[in-house]
Amino acid sequence: MANDLTSSSIDRQNVLNNRYALEKIEEHLAFEGLEFDGDTLFTKQQLIDLFDISDSTIEKTLASYGDELKANGYQLLKGKKLKDFKELVAGTVIDYGTKTTILGVFNFRAMLNVAMLLTESEKAKAIRSRVLDIVIDVVAERAGGHTKFINQRDADYLPSAYREYSYRKVFTDALDQYLEMGKFKYGVYTNKIYQLVFKENAKEYKQILKLAKTDNVRETLYAEVLKAIASIENGLAEDMKNKSASLGRKLKPGELDLLLNDLDNNPYLKPVVDDARTKMASRDMSFRDALHTKLESYLQTVPEGDVEKFLGEASRSLEEQLADPETLEVFKRLKDR
Repeated sequence: MANDLTSSSIDRQNVLNNRYALEKIEEHLAFEGLEFDGDTLFTKQQLIDLFDISDSTIEKTLASYGDELKANGYQLLKGKKLKDFKELVAGTVIDYGTKTTILGVFNFRAMLNVAMLLTESEKAKAIRSRVLDIVIDVVAERAGGHTKFINQRDADYLPSAYREYSYRKVFTDALDQYLEMGKFKYGVYTNKIYQLVFKENAKEYKQILKLAKTDNVRETLYAEVLKAIASIENGLAEDMKNKSASLGRKLKPGELDLLLNDLDNNPYLKPVVDDARTKMASRDMSFRDALHTKLESYLQTVPEGDVEKFLGEASRSLEEQLADPETLEVFKRLKDR
């Protein structure tokens, strides 16, 4: 995650989409807003006082980032809502008088959004620093103490890993039968498949995620990445078989490289690979604080659904999933296919 939230809308939204982190941040910062209509609201004047900024600074922020702030809870009160709100705040925040017909207010999420945008406020800068610390702590805590295997909390991980293992066997058998090359061919072409899917070899990937040499790369991959790898392994195994049959001999490495290049340009695989790259780049930035520089163009905001998938109450560790009879039944069905 970027150290300066002012520079990245993706990083800002990743924080604001994490309701578990927001709960801890709100508890820790303990800002006194106004309870109104089931929400905690802050007026413009409160933000001016809180961040020690001018009225014009708030107005410029609203002008430049209005859509983002509205998406995160900034709203305009009018009519009966405004009347009720003015009665609530009279004498406690500011007297808006009877002539005010529209009033902008910020809920906690929108107020935090403003703190992420103010580059000239020392108070906002201090808040951003604390927010980043809290987010990292919350993700690690909800992931069971370490984010290395946060991918395994996805209910789709185990079925995807099992299927990928099956296709991996098909691929390694094809390497045995159809490629004229020494035993090191397994590592060489595993890396080439990794590079096709996420543009990194195993060594680069481990360095980015700070994995130990003994850590298995595939055990840290998201279900969507495993599906992309399995698709390529299965397709490449079939292509090797057909090419070897047409040549009447085993393939040379250069010939297999040409088949791999064809898969890299395969329009049927492109949506699968693009999805895998987007999921890896975006989730690793948000959950693992890891930047895949070769995948920066695929970075997107992690949706709230992904936060629930990996950090929510329904997410479970691998051990918990393996102890679940329903999960074991899924594996039985997969095995019987």
